Amino acid sequence: MTCPLRVVAVSGGLQRPSKSASLARHLLDLIAAETPCRPHLIEMGALASQLSGAVRRSELPAAVEQELLAVEQADVLVVVSPVYRGAYTGMFKHFFDFIHQDALIDTPVLLAATGGSERHALVIDHQLRPLFSFFQACTLPLGVYATDKDFADPGLWDEALLERARLAVQRALPLVALARSASPALADERVLA
Repeated sequence: MTCPLRVVAVSGGLQRPSKSASLARHLLDLIAAETPCRPHLIEMGALASQLSGAVRRSELPAAVEQELLAVEQADVLVVVSPVYRGAYTGMFKHFFDFIHQDALIDTPVLLAATGGSERHALVIDHQLRPLFSFFQACTLPLGVYATDKDFADPGLWDEALLERARLAVQRALPLVALARSASPALADERVLA
């Protein structure tokens, strides 16, 4: 018996509501429509006050520790950050500084970002991809970048962006299945957890 995928999305947006969280939710919904999963969204805006100031993981409150464990135990990660001064947000990076360096080995990661204009679109390849390469995660080939003009209340509206998101998920699913079948021992451990 195959258990549902643990799909965890991390939104680096500090504003609430957040365009990054909206994009993360949309990607989670697309994955959930295609495969049995347990989606979980982590918003930096909700954790920022509990996360800031901590230097060691042992200093973090239980709520943040639970979110770190959710990331470390994920079958699939979806990471979305707004672009701030040409990179992901500092709080997003601070959160991932507490992730154990071996916890994400071979974990499929769908990369996404939001920004004010198209000029920041390369943040996915120049900032996010190297960060998750450090963790030896399997960054999926197609990222999703959205600008302010792609959003309308309450969410995404631009058809080209919606199609790119669908394509990113469609192209990710076979790689996710391959990664999952390549580590049956890991899958068995997660069934027992």
